[in-house]
Amino acid sequence: MPLSELIGFAAAILTTASFVPQALHTFQTKDVRGISLGMYSAFTLGVALWLAYGLLLNAWPVVIANAVTLALAASILVMKLRYHEE
Repeated sequence: MPLSELIGFAAAILTTASFVPQALHTFQTKDVRGISLGMYSAFTLGVALWLAYGLLLNAWPVVIANAVTLALAASILVMKLRYHEE
């Protein structure tokens, strides 16, 4: 495996893993008060675009990391929409 791919996978693992504690906390508590709807909407769309970009380039570290992150971010966004206080 080329060094560039190893670096890509390492970056993908670290950035995706850093997102997991927030997702787990939100899943467990359903507390979405501190989550910005605008930020998560933009973030989720951005991750979806990175996923599309990775697919177009056949860049598997980008695809894998963004597929996982998209699932987590979209779940949090759905919970924000579902559990927010009006």
